[in-house]
Amino acid sequence: MKLTIHMVSSLDGIIAKKDNSISWFETSSNYEKGISGQDPEEFLKTIDCYIMGSRTYEHALELSKSYGWAYGDKPTIVITTRNLPNERQNIEFYSGDLNQLVSERLKPNYRNVWLVGGAMLAKDFIRLKLTDEIRISVLPIILGAGTLFFDHIGQEQTLHLKDVTAYKNGMIELWYEIEKE
Repeated sequence: MKLTIHMVSSLDGIIAKKDNSISWFETSSNYEKGISGQDPEEFLKTIDCYIMGSRTYEHALELSKSYGWAYGDKPTIVITTRNLPNERQNIEFYSGDLNQLVSERLKPNYRNVWLVGGAMLAKDFIRLKLTDEIRISVLPIILGAGTLFFDHIGQEQTLHLKDVTAYKNGMIELWYEIEKE
């Protein structure tokens, strides 16, 4: 099993504005040397399961009212200790040991798992050495305030650059493998 953290970030490392708006995701930038990108539908078929924190889940539910549920019918595990609404059959809530989640629930059942938010959960997975890769999509904007992706992670982590992709819309994807000691 491979566990990938995926995050969309501004150039200054912010993954969420204080008001949670996503208008900054839309970019009118144009980079001539960039590529168009692969078909999103085909790419999403490669992901077997999603993991997210409770605030990311609540935000995704709110956005789904306007844009639809971004994660399709794939199994989605929400890490939370709160009692949250469950509007979809493919949603499972989990509040327990993350090592146990990975070893007993994820590894036996999935090959490609993506953690899609939030920052605190991503830091926990990195600290516990449960993550194999980090893929950051950096958008061409400086937000200046909001939730930082790596805010005081508390430990050094060596990475190996696997790939860099520049897109026509000015977004850069950085793809790192986490080096295991």
